[in-house]
Amino acid sequence: MDLRLDRLRVEIDGSEILRGLSLDVPSGRVVGLVGPNGSGKSTALRCVYRALRPSGGTVWLDGDDLSAMPLRESARSVAALTQESGSDLDFTVAETVALGRTPHLRGNQPLSAREHELCRRAMELMDVAHLADRGVLGLSGGERRRVLVARALAQEPRVLVLDEPTNHLDVRHQVELLSLLRTTGTTVLVVLHDLNLAAAACDRIGVLAEGALVAAGTPREVLTTELVREVFGVDAAVVDHPLTGDPQLLYRLAPRPVSP
Repeated sequence: MDLRLDRLRVEIDGSEILRGLSLDVPSGRVVGLVGPNGSGKSTALRCVYRALRPSGGTVWLDGDDLSAMPLRESARSVAALTQESGSDLDFTVAETVALGRTPHLRGNQPLSAREHELCRRAMELMDVAHLADRGVLGLSGGERRRVLVARALAQEPRVLVLDEPTNHLDVRHQVELLSLLRTTGTTVLVVLHDLNLAAAACDRIGVLAEGALVAAGTPREVLTTELVREVFGVDAAVVDHPLTGDPQLLYRLAPRPVSP
């Protein structure tokens, strides 16, 4: 499913958070959004999973206006993991993952055998199957994050929207999650702060600054020394990863002060 952000504008309390953002996310591709804090990345995602109605512009799903679709219909197509995802209720892990099937069910309709299998596979993919009977409130931040990704996968979305999905994850689970995104065939729009992870995981990257798109292209096209200095205000050398060939950034830190 193709996703297109078409001249999106968001104005909140007189401040323009997004300024005419246009970005294509081709079907089956992983597209990353990067940028400094406050550049509008999470706001753009909120327009896609319909937590926020844009002040102008359109989100298109395969040529259909997202805002014109019934909520249940769009929820069957778009699954989201937000920075604030969580629960105050101590559901078990299995119950939480099963909530991903809600858009596909009517009333108190029980899960079918196929849906139970979907949930089981999602938990295995995210390495939380052994936690199935545990309450989510008793889990670590990283474990809970993986449970919520499993819930999104169980939804069988055609578009997956992820806001900082690697938060709280250890290195192994960061690598496994981002590797998974490249193999599902699902259209993915993901916000990442770590530029090196974005370069490794994404087919294309859009760079936001002050609510506007300043660059878009492949990681190698976008992540240049000049752009990183201009947008992020840091000096970095761009080198090839010795194992994958992906561009990677080596940052220069300020020198330590010399003691008198």
